Order: sequence, then structure tokens, then C-alpha cells
Amino acid sequence: MRASLRFLFFVLLLGVTACGPRAQTEIWEEPFDAVGAWQLSSDAAAETRIEDGRLLIIVHEPGQVAWAVTGKQFSNLRLAVEATPIAGPVDNEYGILVRMDEDTHFYAFSISADGYARAARYADGQWTLLSADWFPHAAIAQGMATNRLELEAQGAQFSFWVNGELVVELSDAELTQGDVGFYAGAFNEGAVQVAFDNLRIEPLP
Repeated sequence: MRASLRFLFFVLLLGVTACGPRAQTEIWEEPFDAVGAWQLSSDAAAETRIEDGRLLIIVHEPGQVAWAVTGKQFSNLRLAVEATPIAGPVDNEYGILVRMDEDTHFYAFSISADGYARAARYADGQWTLLSADWFPHAAIAQGMATNRLELEAQGAQFSFWVNGELVVELSDAELTQGDVGFYAGAFNEGAVQVAFDNLRIEPLP
């Protein structure tokens, strides 16, 4: 049985909400060709770095996650990013975090390298499932394969696509604005490595 998503708050924050509360209004594209404004850090449990034109998240220890945030505020948006597991067990998790208030409130849209997906909200120390818990979906390319993740958030409406197929559609009005992040996590085995590339975020009115 797949374990539940367990954030133990090992947090690698890149560019932590330095832009203040004003939401972004311009399209942002990030090929990860240079470090630029991204702030990278690491410790014994996990690390992030820019390498070979990608944002690389490495989780060394079981039961841990690491994430990186844009440092930009968004309300409504359309987002696309390519995510590729490059090492470690397929029993992993990775995906998109939106409307983040540091590590206290956010939505998580997640997949795994063995073909599962889920959506959830974290707020006030509690997880709330917004989809079935780790359900299989044929759109997810399994193993060490690239998946194109797309998310649209418009008010309380959210749509999550993988490789062009709609995987999750839901309504939730709890969180309205915040940062955007990308994360990877390990369940029973460590050494999870996931690379993110070709990020595009389009703010929506």
C-alpha cells in the first residue's frame, strides 16, 4: 500500500516571497540555464541545485521531501513544467505546489514514477484530500521518464493535466494566493532525484 504524503518540513526555499503580497501579472518563462535569482542550499537530508539546464531536487533520506519556490506571488495562473525522475525508486512523489504561504498553507498536485496521482490541501497543520488518495492514471509516464505537468488555477477551480490528459479537476476556495513551488519526496527509500525544466507561468485575470 502506498504511504500517505508525509511532509516533515525539510524545506529548501529558493527566493522566499521577497516580492511581497502583490500578485505577478507578466508571463514568466524559466529554462534553468543559469542560477540567476534562484537561491540554492542543501544539507544531509536533501539538496537542490541548477545543473545541466534543470532544477534538480534530490532527497537522500526516506520519509523526507524538499521543495523549491519561485519567490513570486500568484493568484490565478496557468502553469506548465517538465518533470523527470532521474534516479532512485519509482515509489516516489513529485509535483507542483501552489498558493503557498511558506510551509503552512498550500495545494499539492502530485504524481509518482509508478503511475499514481493525487491532489491535496495543507492548512493549519492538517491535510485534506481533494481527490482520491494516490489513484493510478494511464497518462503518467512511468519510470525514469519525463512528464509534462500543467495546472490551471482560476478562483476556486483547479485543473491538473499530465502529458495533455486531464487527471484532476476540483473546486476548493480555501486558499486564494501565494507562491509556486516544485517538490520531490521519498517514501520508504531515499536517493530520489527529480529534475524540472522548461517552466512557464502565465498569470490569469
